[in-house]
Amino acid sequence: MQYASSRVGVSVPATSANLGPGFDSMGLGLAVRDEMTFEALASGGTSIEIEGEGAQTLPRDERHLVVQALRRTQEYLGLPLTGLALTAHNRIPQSRGMGSSASAIVAGVSAAVAFSGRTDLGKDFIFNVAAQMEGHPDNVAPAVFGGLTVSWDFDPATDIPAPITGDRGPGLSVFDGYERGFHTCRYQVDGSIHPYLFIPTATLSTETARTVLPEKVPYAHAIRNIARAALLPAVLTHGPTDTVNAELFSATQDTLHQDYRKDLMPDSWQLMTQLRSAGFAATISGAGPCVLVLHSGDTEEDLRQMAASEWLASGRWKLVATQVDTEGVIISKKGEV
Repeated sequence: MQYASSRVGVSVPATSANLGPGFDSMGLGLAVRDEMTFEALASGGTSIEIEGEGAQTLPRDERHLVVQALRRTQEYLGLPLTGLALTAHNRIPQSRGMGSSASAIVAGVSAAVAFSGRTDLGKDFIFNVAAQMEGHPDNVAPAVFGGLTVSWDFDPATDIPAPITGDRGPGLSVFDGYERGFHTCRYQVDGSIHPYLFIPTATLSTETARTVLPEKVPYAHAIRNIARAALLPAVLTHGPTDTVNAELFSATQDTLHQDYRKDLMPDSWQLMTQLRSAGFAATISGAGPCVLVLHSGDTEEDLRQMAASEWLASGRWKLVATQVDTEGVIISKKGEV
Protein backbone atom coordinates (compact mmCIF):
# COMPACT_ATOMS: atom_id res chain seq x y z
CA MET A 1 0.00 0.00 0.00
CA GLN A 2 1.23 3.47 -0.90
CA TYR A 3 0.86 6.67 1.13
CA ALA A 4 -2.11 8.80 0.07
CA SER A 5 -0.58 11.87 1.75
CA SER A 6 3.00 12.69 2.64
CA ARG A 7 2.10 15.22 5.35
CA VAL A 8 -0.85 15.17 7.74
CA GLY A 9 -1.98 17.17 10.76
CA VAL A 10 -3.68 15.83 13.87
CA SER A 11 -5.30 17.78 16.69
CA VAL A 12 -6.43 15.78 19.73
CA PRO A 13 -8.11 16.97 22.96
CA ALA A 14 -7.27 16.34 26.58
CA THR A 15 -9.72 14.21 28.55
CA SER A 16 -10.84 13.60 32.09
CA ALA A 17 -11.74 10.02 32.95
CA ASN A 18 -13.86 8.49 35.72
CA LEU A 19 -15.64 11.79 36.58
CA GLY A 20 -16.08 10.37 40.06
CA PRO A 21 -18.22 7.23 39.84
CA GLY A 22 -17.53 6.10 36.24
CA PHE A 23 -14.29 4.24 36.93
CA ASP A 24 -12.64 2.93 33.73
CA SER A 25 -15.82 3.65 31.75
CA MET A 26 -16.67 7.39 31.64
CA GLY A 27 -14.70 10.19 30.07
CA LEU A 28 -15.10 13.83 29.08
CA GLY A 29 -13.39 15.69 26.24
CA LEU A 30 -11.69 18.94 27.27
CA ALA A 31 -10.87 21.92 25.03
CA VAL A 32 -7.13 21.68 25.70
CA ARG A 33 -5.40 20.31 22.59
CA ASP A 34 -2.14 18.84 21.39
CA GLU A 35 -1.48 19.67 17.74
CA MET A 36 0.93 17.62 15.63
CA THR A 37 2.24 17.54 12.09
CA PHE A 38 3.51 14.25 10.63
CA GLU A 39 5.66 14.08 7.49
CA ALA A 40 6.69 10.83 5.80
CA LEU A 41 10.34 11.02 4.74
CA ALA A 42 11.86 8.99 1.92
CA SER A 43 15.30 9.50 3.45
CA GLY A 44 14.52 7.43 6.56
CA GLY A 45 15.20 8.26 10.18
CA THR A 46 13.02 9.86 12.85
CA SER A 47 13.06 13.56 13.70
CA ILE A 48 10.88 14.91 16.54
CA GLU A 49 10.38 18.53 17.61
CA ILE A 50 8.37 19.21 20.77
CA GLU A 51 7.10 22.53 22.09
CA GLY A 52 5.19 23.00 25.33
CA GLU A 53 4.28 20.21 27.75
CA GLY A 54 6.82 17.39 27.87
CA ALA A 55 9.42 19.30 25.86
CA GLN A 56 12.08 18.55 28.47
CA THR A 57 11.12 14.95 29.24
CA LEU A 58 9.59 13.16 26.25
CA PRO A 59 11.86 11.01 24.04
CA ARG A 60 12.70 12.23 20.57
CA ASP A 61 13.03 8.87 18.86
CA GLU A 62 11.00 5.73 18.17
CA ARG A 63 10.25 5.38 21.91
CA HIS A 64 7.87 8.34 21.75
CA LEU A 65 4.35 7.01 22.40
CA VAL A 66 2.87 8.85 19.42
CA VAL A 67 5.45 7.23 17.14
CA GLN A 68 4.90 3.79 18.67
CA ALA A 69 1.14 4.05 18.00
CA LEU A 70 1.80 5.30 14.46
CA ARG A 71 4.21 2.47 13.65
CA ARG A 72 1.92 -0.25 15.01
CA THR A 73 -1.01 1.08 12.99
CA GLN A 74 1.13 1.47 9.86
CA GLU A 75 2.11 -2.20 10.10
CA TYR A 76 -1.50 -3.22 10.66
CA LEU A 77 -2.59 -1.28 7.57
CA GLY A 78 0.27 -2.58 5.45
CA LEU A 79 1.97 0.80 5.03
CA PRO A 80 5.74 0.87 4.47
CA LEU A 81 7.67 2.22 7.46
CA THR A 82 9.26 5.35 5.99
CA GLY A 83 11.25 7.99 7.82
CA LEU A 84 9.26 10.42 9.93
CA ALA A 85 9.36 14.06 10.92
CA LEU A 86 7.02 14.86 13.81
CA THR A 87 6.36 18.35 15.11
CA ALA A 88 4.29 18.50 18.30
CA HIS A 89 2.79 21.53 20.02
CA ASN A 90 1.72 20.05 23.36
CA ARG A 91 -0.74 21.69 25.73
CA ILE A 92 -1.90 18.59 27.63
CA PRO A 93 0.06 18.17 30.90
CA GLN A 94 1.87 14.84 31.26
CA SER A 95 1.02 12.35 34.04
CA ARG A 96 -1.58 14.62 35.63
CA GLY A 97 -4.84 12.77 34.92
CA MET A 98 -5.75 14.59 31.70
CA GLY A 99 -5.38 11.66 29.32
CA SER A 100 -2.00 12.55 27.80
CA SER A 101 -1.11 8.93 26.97
CA ALA A 102 -4.49 8.20 25.41
CA SER A 103 -4.31 11.39 23.37
CA ALA A 104 -0.81 10.43 22.17
CA ILE A 105 -2.03 7.00 21.05
CA VAL A 106 -5.08 8.48 19.32
CA ALA A 107 -2.82 10.95 17.50
CA GLY A 108 -0.51 8.21 16.23
CA VAL A 109 -3.34 5.94 15.08
CA SER A 110 -5.13 8.86 13.40
CA ALA A 111 -1.98 9.89 11.51
CA ALA A 112 -1.50 6.36 10.18
CA VAL A 113 -5.10 6.30 8.94
CA ALA A 114 -4.62 9.67 7.25
CA PHE A 115 -1.39 8.50 5.60
CA SER A 116 -3.24 5.46 4.24
CA GLY A 117 -6.05 7.44 2.63
CA ARG A 118 -8.50 4.73 3.70
CA THR A 119 -11.77 6.68 3.70
CA ASP A 120 -13.57 3.57 4.95
CA LEU A 121 -11.66 3.78 8.24
CA GLY A 122 -13.39 6.38 10.36
CA LYS A 123 -13.40 7.28 14.02
CA ASP A 124 -14.82 3.91 15.06
CA PHE A 125 -11.70 2.24 13.70
CA ILE A 126 -9.42 4.76 15.40
CA PHE A 127 -11.25 4.24 18.69
CA ASN A 128 -11.01 0.45 18.56
CA VAL A 129 -7.32 0.35 17.65
CA ALA A 130 -6.35 3.03 20.17
CA ALA A 131 -8.39 1.46 22.98
CA GLN A 132 -6.72 -1.90 22.39
CA MET A 133 -3.30 -0.22 22.59
CA GLU A 134 -4.22 1.76 25.72
CA GLY A 135 -5.88 -1.25 27.36
CA HIS A 136 -8.97 0.61 28.54
CA PRO A 137 -11.32 2.96 26.66
CA ASP A 138 -12.27 5.65 29.19
CA ASN A 139 -9.81 8.32 27.98
CA VAL A 140 -9.56 7.12 24.38
CA ALA A 141 -13.28 7.49 23.65
CA PRO A 142 -13.62 11.24 24.41
CA ALA A 143 -10.25 11.90 22.73
CA VAL A 144 -11.68 10.38 19.53
CA PHE A 145 -15.32 11.50 19.68
CA GLY A 146 -15.43 14.46 22.08
CA GLY A 147 -18.27 15.09 24.51
CA LEU A 148 -19.17 12.71 27.32
CA THR A 149 -18.57 9.04 26.59
CA VAL A 150 -19.52 5.85 28.38
CA SER A 151 -17.52 2.83 27.20
CA TRP A 152 -17.49 -0.90 27.77
CA ASP A 153 -15.76 -4.09 26.68
CA PHE A 154 -18.05 -6.66 25.03
CA ASP A 155 -17.05 -10.30 25.36
CA PRO A 156 -19.55 -12.83 23.90
CA ALA A 157 -18.11 -15.57 26.12
CA THR A 158 -19.33 -13.80 29.25
CA ASP A 159 -21.90 -11.22 28.09
CA ILE A 160 -24.23 -13.55 26.15
CA PRO A 161 -26.02 -16.09 28.37
CA ALA A 162 -26.41 -18.69 25.62
CA PRO A 163 -24.54 -19.73 22.43
CA ILE A 164 -25.25 -17.53 19.42
CA THR A 165 -24.83 -20.40 16.95
CA GLY A 166 -27.31 -23.16 16.21
CA ASP A 167 -30.77 -22.93 17.73
CA ARG A 168 -30.94 -19.36 19.01
CA GLY A 169 -33.06 -18.29 21.92
CA PRO A 170 -35.43 -15.31 21.71
CA GLY A 171 -33.66 -12.05 21.06
CA LEU A 172 -30.17 -13.44 20.64
CA SER A 173 -30.18 -12.50 16.97
CA VAL A 174 -29.55 -8.88 18.02
CA PHE A 175 -25.91 -9.88 18.57
CA ASP A 176 -25.38 -10.71 14.89
CA GLY A 177 -22.50 -8.56 13.72
CA TYR A 178 -21.92 -7.06 17.16
CA GLU A 179 -18.16 -7.13 17.48
CA ARG A 180 -16.10 -8.32 20.39
CA GLY A 181 -14.05 -5.56 21.99
CA PHE A 182 -14.53 -1.98 23.10
CA HIS A 183 -17.65 0.05 22.39
CA THR A 184 -18.73 3.52 23.43
CA CYS A 185 -21.82 5.71 23.63
CA ARG A 186 -21.42 9.48 23.19
CA TYR A 187 -23.52 12.14 24.89
CA GLN A 188 -23.74 15.81 23.91
CA VAL A 189 -23.00 17.79 27.08
CA ASP A 190 -25.19 20.84 27.64
CA GLY A 191 -23.42 24.11 26.85
CA SER A 192 -24.03 25.48 30.36
CA ILE A 193 -21.57 22.97 31.87
CA HIS A 194 -18.14 24.43 32.65
CA PRO A 195 -15.11 22.25 33.49
CA TYR A 196 -12.40 23.69 35.74
CA LEU A 197 -9.07 22.00 36.34
CA PHE A 198 -6.76 22.48 39.29
CA ILE A 199 -3.43 21.32 37.85
CA PRO A 200 -0.48 20.67 40.20
CA THR A 201 3.21 20.61 39.41
CA ALA A 202 3.31 17.13 40.97
CA THR A 203 2.79 14.08 38.74
CA LEU A 204 1.45 10.57 39.26
CA SER A 205 1.58 7.63 36.85
CA THR A 206 -1.58 5.68 36.13
CA GLU A 207 0.32 2.45 36.77
CA THR A 208 1.23 3.55 40.28
CA ALA A 209 -2.32 4.71 40.98
CA ARG A 210 -3.69 1.30 40.00
CA THR A 211 -1.45 -0.61 42.39
CA VAL A 212 -3.40 0.54 45.47
CA LEU A 213 -6.85 -0.46 44.23
CA PRO A 214 -8.48 -3.46 45.96
CA GLU A 215 -9.65 -6.57 44.14
CA LYS A 216 -13.02 -6.37 45.91
CA VAL A 217 -15.14 -3.50 47.21
CA PRO A 218 -18.08 -3.45 49.66
CA TYR A 219 -21.44 -4.23 48.11
CA ALA A 220 -22.93 -0.99 49.41
CA HIS A 221 -20.16 1.03 47.76
CA ALA A 222 -20.86 -0.62 44.40
CA ILE A 223 -24.57 0.18 44.67
CA ARG A 224 -23.82 3.81 45.52
CA ASN A 225 -21.52 4.18 42.52
CA ILE A 226 -24.02 2.59 40.15
CA ALA A 227 -26.64 5.16 41.15
CA ARG A 228 -24.23 8.07 40.72
CA ALA A 229 -22.89 6.80 37.40
CA ALA A 230 -26.43 6.41 36.07
CA LEU A 231 -27.29 9.94 37.18
CA LEU A 232 -24.26 11.70 35.69
CA PRO A 233 -25.11 11.55 31.95
CA ALA A 234 -28.64 12.74 32.68
CA VAL A 235 -27.39 15.75 34.65
CA LEU A 236 -24.72 16.71 32.10
CA THR A 237 -27.13 16.63 29.16
CA HIS A 238 -30.48 17.97 30.37
CA GLY A 239 -29.65 21.68 30.58
CA PRO A 240 -29.65 24.24 33.39
CA THR A 241 -32.21 23.98 36.19
CA ASP A 242 -32.42 25.28 39.73
CA THR A 243 -31.07 21.98 41.04
CA VAL A 244 -28.49 21.01 38.40
CA ASN A 245 -25.42 21.85 40.51
CA ALA A 246 -26.81 19.94 43.48
CA GLU A 247 -27.40 17.00 41.15
CA LEU A 248 -23.87 17.32 39.76
CA PHE A 249 -22.55 17.23 43.32
CA SER A 250 -24.33 13.94 43.96
CA ALA A 251 -23.52 12.53 40.52
CA THR A 252 -19.75 13.00 40.98
CA GLN A 253 -19.54 11.15 44.29
CA ASP A 254 -17.30 8.07 44.25
CA THR A 255 -16.62 5.13 46.57
CA LEU A 256 -14.65 2.80 44.26
CA HIS A 257 -11.23 4.36 43.65
CA GLN A 258 -10.57 7.86 45.00
CA ASP A 259 -10.43 7.00 48.69
CA TYR A 260 -7.94 4.18 48.05
CA ARG A 261 -5.60 6.54 46.19
CA LYS A 262 -5.66 9.47 48.61
CA ASP A 263 -2.31 8.62 50.23
CA LEU A 264 -0.63 8.83 46.81
CA MET A 265 -1.86 12.41 46.33
CA PRO A 266 -2.69 13.90 49.72
CA ASP A 267 -2.79 17.49 48.44
CA SER A 268 -5.22 16.58 45.67
CA TRP A 269 -7.40 14.71 48.15
CA GLN A 270 -7.41 17.67 50.54
CA LEU A 271 -8.23 20.15 47.78
CA MET A 272 -11.02 17.95 46.43
CA THR A 273 -12.60 17.48 49.86
CA GLN A 274 -12.39 21.22 50.57
CA LEU A 275 -14.11 21.98 47.28
CA ARG A 276 -16.82 19.42 47.96
CA SER A 277 -17.26 20.79 51.48
CA ALA A 278 -18.03 24.12 49.81
CA GLY A 279 -20.63 22.47 47.55
CA PHE A 280 -18.61 22.16 44.34
CA ALA A 281 -18.85 18.98 42.23
CA ALA A 282 -15.15 18.15 42.48
CA THR A 283 -13.45 14.86 41.59
CA ILE A 284 -9.98 13.53 40.96
CA SER A 285 -9.40 13.77 37.22
CA GLY A 286 -8.54 10.32 35.91
CA ALA A 287 -5.87 8.74 38.08
CA GLY A 288 -4.86 12.20 39.33
CA PRO A 289 -3.39 14.31 40.63
CA CYS A 290 -5.46 16.98 38.80
CA VAL A 291 -8.74 17.94 40.41
CA LEU A 292 -11.75 18.51 38.15
CA VAL A 293 -14.74 20.69 39.02
CA LEU A 294 -17.93 20.54 36.95
CA HIS A 295 -20.38 23.41 37.31
CA SER A 296 -23.43 24.73 35.49
CA GLY A 297 -22.62 28.37 34.86
CA ASP A 298 -19.45 30.39 35.29
CA THR A 299 -17.94 30.00 38.77
CA GLU A 300 -14.27 30.67 38.01
CA GLU A 301 -14.00 33.72 40.27
CA ASP A 302 -15.56 31.84 43.19
CA LEU A 303 -13.05 29.00 42.74
CA ARG A 304 -10.12 31.41 42.51
CA GLN A 305 -11.14 33.22 45.66
CA MET A 306 -11.60 30.00 47.57
CA ALA A 307 -8.26 28.50 46.47
CA ALA A 308 -6.19 31.68 46.30
CA SER A 309 -4.32 31.73 49.60
CA GLU A 310 -3.84 28.03 50.32
CA TRP A 311 -3.41 26.57 46.85
CA LEU A 312 -2.85 29.00 43.99
CA ALA A 313 -0.52 31.33 45.88
CA SER A 314 1.93 28.48 46.48
CA GLY A 315 2.83 28.29 42.79
CA ARG A 316 2.40 24.52 42.92
CA TRP A 317 -1.15 24.67 41.52
CA LYS A 318 -2.85 26.55 38.73
CA LEU A 319 -6.53 26.82 37.85
CA VAL A 320 -7.53 26.40 34.20
CA ALA A 321 -11.06 27.24 33.09
CA THR A 322 -11.88 25.39 29.88
CA GLN A 323 -14.81 24.01 27.92
CA VAL A 324 -16.14 20.60 26.99
CA ASP A 325 -14.61 19.54 23.68
CA THR A 326 -17.30 18.57 21.18
CA GLU A 327 -15.23 17.44 18.19
CA GLY A 328 -12.69 14.87 19.33
CA VAL A 329 -9.71 14.16 17.13
CA ILE A 330 -9.39 16.32 14.01
CA ILE A 331 -7.34 15.12 11.02
CA SER A 332 -6.18 17.26 8.09
CA LYS A 333 -4.15 16.43 5.02
CA LYS A 334 -1.21 18.79 4.67
CA GLY A 335 0.14 17.53 1.35
CA GLU A 336 -0.70 14.95 -1.31
CA VAL A 337 1.72 12.30 -2.57
